Amino acid sequence: MKVGYLGPEATFTHLAVSSCFQNDVTHVAYHTIPECMDAAVAGEIDFAFVPLENALEGSVNLTIDYLIHEQPLPIVGEMTLPIHQHLLVHPSRENKWESLGQIYSHSHAIAQCHKFLHKHFKTVPYEYAKSTGAAAKYVSENPQLNIGVIANEMAAATYELKIVKHDIQDYRDNHTRFVILSPDENAGYEVNPHLVSRPKTTLMVTLPQDDQSGALHRVLSAFSWRNLNLSKIESRPTKTGLGHYFFIIDIEMALDAVLIPGAIQELETLGCSVKLLGNYQSYKL
Repeated sequence: MKVGYLGPEATFTHLAVSSCFQNDVTHVAYHTIPECMDAAVAGEIDFAFVPLENALEGSVNLTIDYLIHEQPLPIVGEMTLPIHQHLLVHPSRENKWESLGQIYSHSHAIAQCHKFLHKHFKTVPYEYAKSTGAAAKYVSENPQLNIGVIANEMAAATYELKIVKHDIQDYRDNHTRFVILSPDENAGYEVNPHLVSRPKTTLMVTLPQDDQSGALHRVLSAFSWRNLNLSKIESRPTKTGLGHYFFIIDIEMALDAVLIPGAIQELETLGCSVKLLGNYQSYKL
């Protein structure tokens, strides 16, 4: 089985893939999230494993928009990973890390460590990389540069860098959700037996175009009176004009034969467009 992820090696996505699946899985790195999803559609890989949301920085809009507008792959699983950001340097600079001339990492990683950076590197410029793994790889390959990188422990081991400060993220409860995508909505896979799982269903709901007063309230009521617990509701533009949005709704239960179909039927009666994005298991360590 082949699983694609946002590379290169030792990104947080790679770490999540390694934590989620059993050992008999081939990991395939891609430069971008769209490239990874395209590979799943083309049959190059069985699953695309991509980030969806971070507890501190919010949703990964690129993933959501590409999933909705470009490659409508079914969600067949979800993995939530605790995120521990560390400051890494080349071994030659292990004892000189306080005088770094630049911090290099993905924009989300830098944003998640704002308090630490403001305290220790207030005047030091930042440079953004495509991923934390790519940043770590660059620092490893350029020991002459006075650069520090924010990345995970997997990156430190893979690229032979030294962790000089552990857990520099602003908040301890930092997690990222990743979705597992496949052209086959019934595709099966084996996960790490130590993971905890729960069922989820995700819908995309588009409100009627005639701008009805209270439309969103009626949408939520369809779930409320059925006692369907929503863990998230998020709006994104439909890209058809200002004021036009669709909503991604996560329901904390598996797709059943009565309650969720009944809610969908009620929404469609109200004039909403409803699409099932996935009925899957959500995993965490």
